[in-house]
Amino acid sequence: MSSTSERPRFRAFRLRDSIFTTVLTSGDETGGRHDVTDTYQTAGSRTPLHVHTRYDERFWVVEGTLHVWAGDDVLTLRSGDFLAVPMGTPHALMTGPTGCRALQVSSPAGFAELIMRSGIPENAGTDFEPEPFADVSAELGDIVLGPPGTIPADLTSK
Repeated sequence: MSSTSERPRFRAFRLRDSIFTTVLTSGDETGGRHDVTDTYQTAGSRTPLHVHTRYDERFWVVEGTLHVWAGDDVLTLRSGDFLAVPMGTPHALMTGPTGCRALQVSSPAGFAELIMRSGIPENAGTDFEPEPFADVSAELGDIVLGPPGTIPADLTSK
């Protein structure tokens, strides 16, 4: 068990004004084996099409709806649904009309580090800056393949 001094100073972060993430367990606390985050995204929020080259992602939807394009799969996840996205799989997410709250597990750890290093502490009065997010994301082996709204099928149609 880790000591209080090893725990991150801030645990609740925001990206833009549409994504709010709480780090429940960091990689530092699990020896890098995994991390767990609790993320709420507002209605219609989209991620860019991207791929993780160093970790798998797993999503468990707590409430709302999450539309997922992962490789050749197109899925709509609802409360109680679970999805594993293997490392190396191009994927994009979009929330439904009421937004979505989901637990996310990355293994080995990676996503929580991205959030802790580039997110804004939730109650801070500063604005999110995309450049540090992009820099840390690239350092952690994440590759953006297209802007929000791009899906994996768009890669093969070009």
